Amino acid sequence: MAFVHRSVLLEPAVNALVDPDFNAKGRRREQQGQGERVGGVFVDGTFGRGGHSRLLLTRLADDARLVVFDKDPQAIEAARELEGQDRRVTAVHSGFADMARRLAELGIDSVNGVLLDLGVSSPQIDDASRGFSFMREGPLDMRMDTDSGVTAEQWLAQASVEEMREVIAHYGEERFAFQIAKAIAGRRESRPLRTTLDLAELVAGAVRTREKGQHPATRTFQAIRIYLNKELEELAGALKTILKILAPGGRVAVISFHSLEDRLVKQSIAAAARPAAAQARLPIPEKDMPQPILISLGRILPDAAESADNVRARSAVLRVAQRTGVPLPADGGASFVPTTAPVRRKPHAGSRQGRRT
Repeated sequence: MAFVHRSVLLEPAVNALVDPDFNAKGRRREQQGQGERVGGVFVDGTFGRGGHSRLLLTRLADDARLVVFDKDPQAIEAARELEGQDRRVTAVHSGFADMARRLAELGIDSVNGVLLDLGVSSPQIDDASRGFSFMREGPLDMRMDTDSGVTAEQWLAQASVEEMREVIAHYGEERFAFQIAKAIAGRRESRPLRTTLDLAELVAGAVRTREKGQHPATRTFQAIRIYLNKELEELAGALKTILKILAPGGRVAVISFHSLEDRLVKQSIAAAARPAAAQARLPIPEKDMPQPILISLGRILPDAAESADNVRARSAVLRVAQRTGVPLPADGGASFVPTTAPVRRKPHAGSRQGRRT
């Protein structure tokens, strides 16, 4: 069965990378014409089904290069098809957390643009076998890379009440995290949780009040997915890498779908754009203050038409920044990216297993 993916903020994200006059207030320059095609090396760190990459290729010159990353086996299969059709494309079966090493293997040490479209894609949600949807019956998997890592079923079968509470509270910002964790522990004493609907129904019974327009299991599913796939840790690592590999004038565009990842992106851009703020109270002459590493080009939200046409676009936020020519500080810019792993990870049996059969 073919699953359709509709890319969110498609034109604004591509314009953010290649339009020299881009700014968040300018919105969609395609209404004024696409302009000249640009050269350079670009990275799509989250290929998905290639919506952003395909549009980006129409804006790149014949001698440009586009390296696309994805750790989802189905996504990288689609990426390799595109690679076979367009010599400018190189597909890498890996998450963006490994961007620096994999680019170095390709002989690339700097790039002109990086796009990250975070979260889970429409095909991943719509495919019940992936275990991401609380609306469809499927195995409790939730791994982006189905060839490695702990499944949601394995983790829920072994995690302590306190560990589950902490994960659900932190990564899902769920106020009923303790009640949900207790309900999961109680249920597994009699029979295991094996399917997405098993978990969704259990959570619905533990959540006392429902947010308008939101399924009661939304936050719990989000939390478990983020935790199992180390999404925030990988995003933090990628942001540090991007600071190092962006050429002067290069752009980074990040599309986020929930407050945790958007906050991380926003704070990182702000810190790199205003490094002197951290030393404002120190007796340092203005001429000796650290200079901006990034220039923030603002944020863009989906317009009313896109939000009405695609419900999954409603929570999206696109943030864009441009690299200056100022050298990185001694720590390589790591201090600009907040620490992101307050939930201590514990080893669980099955951590090297693939999909449960």
